[in-house]
Amino acid sequence: MKHRIVVLGAGYAGAFAAGNLARRLSPADTEITVVNAVPDFVERMRLHQLATGQDLAFRKLADIFAGTGVRLRLARVTAVDPERRTVAVTGEDCDGELAYDTLLYALGSSVAPHGVPGVAEYAFDVTSLSSALRLRERLAGLGEGGTVLVVGEGLTGIETATELAESRPDLSVALAARGELGAWLSPKANRHLRQAFDRLGITVHEHTSIEAVEPTRAIAADGTSIRADVTLWSAGFAVHPIAAASGLQVAETGQVVVDRTMRSVSHPDAYAVGDCAYAIGENGRPLPMSCASAGSTTMQATAAIIARLTGSKVPTVGLKYYGNHISLGRRDAIFQMVDGDVRSKSWYLGGRMAARLKSGVLKGAGWGIVHPTFGMPKRKRHLATARDRAGAKVAA
Repeated sequence: MKHRIVVLGAGYAGAFAAGNLARRLSPADTEITVVNAVPDFVERMRLHQLATGQDLAFRKLADIFAGTGVRLRLARVTAVDPERRTVAVTGEDCDGELAYDTLLYALGSSVAPHGVPGVAEYAFDVTSLSSALRLRERLAGLGEGGTVLVVGEGLTGIETATELAESRPDLSVALAARGELGAWLSPKANRHLRQAFDRLGITVHEHTSIEAVEPTRAIAADGTSIRADVTLWSAGFAVHPIAAASGLQVAETGQVVVDRTMRSVSHPDAYAVGDCAYAIGENGRPLPMSCASAGSTTMQATAAIIARLTGSKVPTVGLKYYGNHISLGRRDAIFQMVDGDVRSKSWYLGGRMAARLKSGVLKGAGWGIVHPTFGMPKRKRHLATARDRAGAKVAA
């Protein structure tokens, strides 16, 4: 019987993992299934561009995985049972249960409302294709002088605010920050950021905590009312409660607690990667939810899965966080390096060069996903015998 590998989610982490596993493991021994709710590979890092009116082409997952041996199931995951090693799904393409021998949990994250009244009813976000399209439609209906408030001074908030202000100069764009804008950046990078906000005409409300969202305004903690025809919520991310409900050990954040190889500390047949993994980096701190973290955790997880199944020594992939790369519209950006304690270094790259670098990173990531068989080895690895794998487990 073939070893059944089920990958939940086909975002950057899940799609890359499925392609990597298909490249290296023999289809005679393994069966790889990817479960995803939508038929397209969605470049989440570009959804703010889609929302602001730019036309982006998304590739069909069926086309991406064609000829790779990866089975695609278009369905929504409703539950995971790690004791029975099954996944409950529902959808037009697959309804019922899928059994697995190895599970790779890569369901990502969504917007975190933090219990703020009105966020679920009235706010918009750019954490999924459907939410970005919903925002795009709303923004298209705003005439000159319309107001947009972006809540959250993190990377998503900054990128969305600047993208919107550049794409729609007819709108009045503001950003509400709980603290100071770009406080984590080096002094020079912070000046660059503020100059970009000034150039784009973005109003910044610093030290402003939004406590309620209404249809045409947001209410700050001090009672101040901020007019907003559209409130865009980017004040953090949260993972789906499926993992916690399944019995997998999770952190307070709901992320799956994993060991150094991205394997669940409570259920060794399950691995987690990307935003939904509570992984400790080389600096002893949890890796942040980011595309960079998705890349390193996915490479570590796939390497570990392949090694354990083939009876090899599990390699160690670096789990470092090197810095923040922030788009400021299409022609400007900031690349800020950080040290081992995640403190910004004095050096940074800004302007058109940084924007071209960011564009290259996005294109490279997208290209790697849609070409899952690139560099496929001529001879794929067969699974080791149970005895060999047991020996490898002791060594690992």
